Amino acid sequence: MHLPDPHIQPEAWRHLKPHVRNLLQRIHRKPRPPMESLPVDLAREAYAMGSHVLEVEAPALARIEDLQIPNRGGHPMPARLYAPVPEGQAVLPVLVFFHGGGFVVGSVETHDTLCRVLSHLSGCAVLSVDYRLAPEHKFPAAFNDAWDAVLWLTQHAAVLGLDETRIAVGGDSAGGTLAAGCAVQAAQEGVPLRLQLLFYPGMQAEPLTPSRKLYAEGFLLTEPQIQWMFHSFVEDPSQFADWRFAPIHADHVDGVAPLWIGLAECDPIVDDSLLWADKLRAAGVPVELEIYNGVIHEFIKMGHAIPEARQAHADAARALRAALQP
Repeated sequence: MHLPDPHIQPEAWRHLKPHVRNLLQRIHRKPRPPMESLPVDLAREAYAMGSHVLEVEAPALARIEDLQIPNRGGHPMPARLYAPVPEGQAVLPVLVFFHGGGFVVGSVETHDTLCRVLSHLSGCAVLSVDYRLAPEHKFPAAFNDAWDAVLWLTQHAAVLGLDETRIAVGGDSAGGTLAAGCAVQAAQEGVPLRLQLLFYPGMQAEPLTPSRKLYAEGFLLTEPQIQWMFHSFVEDPSQFADWRFAPIHADHVDGVAPLWIGLAECDPIVDDSLLWADKLRAAGVPVELEIYNGVIHEFIKMGHAIPEARQAHADAARALRAALQP
């Protein structure tokens, strides 16, 4: 068996679907500096440059509006509202979406296509939020921004033509972590949410689970990259146990919004994500879990090359429609 990276475990490589294996082989033929080796501005630039290369074609939508959302410090957060119908034509339910990128990279722009797809397929509005990034803004800045955006929407939905009684939160990777944290906060404060829509959220800093070891190297997201991102965000190691960083540490999750969670089998954090689904099930929270076999972290942004991404888009849109119906 030819492995494109000597650090890849043969057992892990065998789990990949053939088309995903071929994609990774092509990526490894053109080695790039590891993200964690770059200055943060160059890491963001590199991530942005590659973010749309393998995505599906971005659907046209009737309404795309750039907004500014004030956070608790009074600083405006860029945000983008997507809707499949023109303003004033219907009052729509809405997904508040937080992009992935390990709290360090990513933006509204890098996740523009994904948000367009979710809006187009679900018939719902999507509000994508540019929360502050590390290392310039340390924990809990990203969480505070995410929660401030949710609260702002509950107060301003009507003027945007949105239904404040039909709100979901969602995101991919670190954005999914933020969405899960917002679901915990919403339950604590009595803010009604209809759904958490999460793609492979991170849930703990330490590589304690089998998948963190099996897929630690060579599968796009690596353990060194994870550690670089988390330590760029968190200053005090004790904060790794704070549920706003890792919602799995929340003492109580009774009454949090139902969960739809889509995971990649060959992802170092797949087992970590499963911990969240298990914790909510144990608390009696409705959970719908989809594991897409043989694919990797970030696959939902690779629909041009990985058909499972298109299936995940459809599954997530179906979950949104069901949760956000009148």
